[in-house]
Order: sequence, then structure tokens, then C-alpha cells
Amino acid sequence: MKSRSGIFKRFKGFRVQGFKNRGSRIENGACLPPRSGRQGWRRNAIFYLRSSILALLISLSFDLSSASAQEPFYKGKTIRIVVGLSAGGGYDRAARLISRYMGKYIPGNPDMIVQNMPGAGAVIATNYVFGVAKPDGLTLLMPHNNVYLNQLAGHPEAKFDLLKFQWIGAAEKDDMMVFMRSDAPYKSIGDVVRAKEPPKCGSTGAGSSDYVMSRILEETIGAKINNVVGYPGSSEIALAVERGEVICMGLTVSTFFTRQPFLSWQKKGFVRFLAQSGRNRDPRVTDAPTVYELMKEYKTAPTSRRVAEAMLAGGEWARSMLVSPGTPPDRVKILRDAHDKTMKDPELIAEAKKGRVDIKSTRGEELQGMAKEAMDQPPEVIEQIKKLFVQ
Repeated sequence: MKSRSGIFKRFKGFRVQGFKNRGSRIENGACLPPRSGRQGWRRNAIFYLRSSILALLISLSFDLSSASAQEPFYKGKTIRIVVGLSAGGGYDRAARLISRYMGKYIPGNPDMIVQNMPGAGAVIATNYVFGVAKPDGLTLLMPHNNVYLNQLAGHPEAKFDLLKFQWIGAAEKDDMMVFMRSDAPYKSIGDVVRAKEPPKCGSTGAGSSDYVMSRILEETIGAKINNVVGYPGSSEIALAVERGEVICMGLTVSTFFTRQPFLSWQKKGFVRFLAQSGRNRDPRVTDAPTVYELMKEYKTAPTSRRVAEAMLAGGEWARSMLVSPGTPPDRVKILRDAHDKTMKDPELIAEAKKGRVDIKSTRGEELQGMAKEAMDQPPEVIEQIKKLFVQ
């Protein structure tokens, strides 16, 4: 910052405006008074007063700009986490857990709130954050982890480009599964393959766990499932299963084993597990075969296997958080660092453990590359995914 004397030296030798023909000059950094006499004394006093005021204003402007530069952007602000599914579900619970801890790791300690924007398997929320929300780092997105399949399948409703988002981080790695009422006539996934009439499964839309699992099973082993789409979230689908509107649904494994009514369902034997998406059977779902086991058993063709693998990529970034394209890089870094620290917070880990949630976080920089890889598919795979995702 230039000193005040340096500022005045720039005016060396120049006559002060407003004092024409009065002889007042700034020479060698010093102010010389005008001619002697009472009138000259008054002019001299006015000149010094104006010069002092000017110097004071310059000083204040530098002080204010310096203070403004040091003020954290997020101080006094509120960050909104937009969740693409309804309240009470696994994604909503994860967002609220993160919101209770992440603010303290952001300079300025902003408040954080959660807003649910369900619809079309999180497409509505993703469209909103991509094309409507300001790219200022104050609006974060937590969509369903399979929302990328809507773009890959070329759905016209998907008005976003996943690769243009900035990925902040993910809280979990999670596999999917499909399960059915125990009193349904289908006792195994093999029964579904052989059935003349496909079972009805509830779904939030393309990209949801049940929808994706049903399409993978159709592509790899020929099991047909009739998806009834349009439910806001897993809580509403669970009610539909209990009422008998549908007889099956899909969820991530962690969601099923962390909340009601699914814990009660398991205890009462209300449902049976049909299939799961992991490479290895989850210890809690040992009686359901994996997609990889089924592909081996049914001798799935290489292209169909590649389609299945592309559709399973989302399991690597469950409970992910993104921010709008165009968000300033320094704020992206702040949010990524804060998310990473939040995932290591002892209190958050303890609270998650109490809720039977196993934190397996991934940094945003890594997710950025994983998303690019998932979206980079050969034409024959993309064409087959488009056929599977016709609603």
C-alpha cells in the first residue's frame, strides 16, 4: 500500500484546484501558504482544512478496503443443501447429519439448512442447482447417486451436465438391493425370471435404486419387473408396499439397515431379499445373490455385462455433494476441505455409528475423475442404456 506522503508527492509542482492566482503550491511534499495578510491567512486555513479532509478520506478508504478483503465470504451467510428426495429418507438424513457439523469447518462459520426438492429420481433438484441456483457456493446439491444415468440415457427431462458440476465429496460407498414381500408368489430372483407376469415395484423414477436394479436384472438375466414410478421417496414406497399397492422395492443396503420401517420388516420377516449389486455379498444380506454371481450363472453377454457395470458406478459415490458450475475455485476448495474435515469429525462419526451408518468418504477431486470415467461409455453401451431407461 502506498504511503500518504507518496500520494501527495504525485502532486509536486501542481497548483491546487480552486486556488487559481492565489499562489498556493505543493512543493517538495510540503504545502506552502499563500500571500501574507488577513485574507491570505483565511485562505491558508481553508486550504489546510481541505487538505486534511482529503488525507483523512484517503486513509479511511484504504482501511475499509483492507477490512473488506479480510472478511470471510461465508461469514453471516447461510448455505442451503438441496436434497433430491423426500424428507426422512437416507439421503435426507445424511444431509442433515452433515449440515450439523460442516459449517464449523468453513471460514466464517455459516449456517447450513436442508431443503428437500423431490421428484423424478432427483432430476428436478439437479436441474435446479445446475441451471437456476446462483453459482456462488451457497447452494449445494445432494442428488440420488444414480442421477447420472438420466443424462447417460439421454432423457429430455435431464437439463444438466454432470461433468460441469464441481464435486465436493461423498459420505459413503453403498450397494443396492431389491427385496419383496414374503407373502408374494416369487420366492427367488429365478422365479421372477420365469414368471409370466412381472411383479410391481415402487420407484421414484429413473435413477432410483429400484429402477436401476430392475433394469440391470432385465439386461443381464432377463428378469422383468414392472416399475410403478412417481413416488417422492423411499418412505412413500414403503407405505405402498405395506398397503399392497406394490410388492417390491429397491434401496441401498445401508438405508435398509439404518431406519424404520425396514428394521422392523427384517425382524418380522415381512420381506425377503432377491438380489444385490455388490461384487461380494453383504454380510447382512447373505441369502441374496449378487449381480456378478447372476451374470456368471446366466452367462451374460460381454456387452450386457459392460452395461451393468456402467449402471453400477454410482455405488462408489453414495450421499455425494456437488456445487453449481461456475462457482469460484477458491470457494470450491473451501467446501471440499470442509467436507473432508467433516467426514473425519469424531462427533459426526459417533453420531453416524449410533445411527448404524458407516462413513466411507471420498474427496471431491477423486469423484470428479470417477464421474468422467462413468460418463465415458462406448456407443453400444449408451444405446442399450437408452433402451432400458425408456419410461
